Amino acid sequence: MSAPSFALPRITALLRQAVPRLLEGVVAPLAVFYSALAILGLDGALVAAVTWVYGGVLWRVVRRRPVPGTMMLAAIAITARAALGWWTGSAVVYFLQPELGTICISMAFLASVRLNRPLVQKLTLDYIHLPSTVLRHERVRRFFARITLLWAFVLLANSTVSIWLLLHQSIGTYLLVRTSVVAGISGVAVAISIYAFRRVLRRLHSDTPVVPVRALTAG
Repeated sequence: MSAPSFALPRITALLRQAVPRLLEGVVAPLAVFYSALAILGLDGALVAAVTWVYGGVLWRVVRRRPVPGTMMLAAIAITARAALGWWTGSAVVYFLQPELGTICISMAFLASVRLNRPLVQKLTLDYIHLPSTVLRHERVRRFFARITLLWAFVLLANSTVSIWLLLHQSIGTYLLVRTSVVAGISGVAVAISIYAFRRVLRRLHSDTPVVPVRALTAG
């Protein structure tokens, strides 16, 4: 299969597309919850987190803008977590739920590789547009399979550390240490993913045959 012609995106362009959506769908809900927890307590934090996520979904629907997959996952997850949190009145139960959910997601990542439908590819397309010819290329298919495996083990490691902290430390210590550890592990994985993505796109670009000008004008 010949390599498709595809212009290599700049890293700044990739970040401009991805960072705002990550902040909106992943980082902001956590920040809202943690802030509300310190000021309003558990019930207020649950209300604030649910309001933020569904407010973001409603805003996009009203403006007829696409809702990222990560935001939909966050909305579903926050609904289940808030319901169980209110029912038990336990912060430990509230924080334990996403960790167990993350373990399930890591298993789904592993299964998606086995099924040749790597989930990282689906999530990447929420942030970055890639031509279908690029997605069908063997190099790109192998890349998404390997990165999906990487993130499956990253998610599993993050959850394992988080659950240990939650069960053995205070909530305050859990929030502080867990955020730092997860950010460190995930940051390394993000750096590896971006480097590998740019590397595979460079190879696609360099593999594209260049037709000499004389050949185009001959005859």
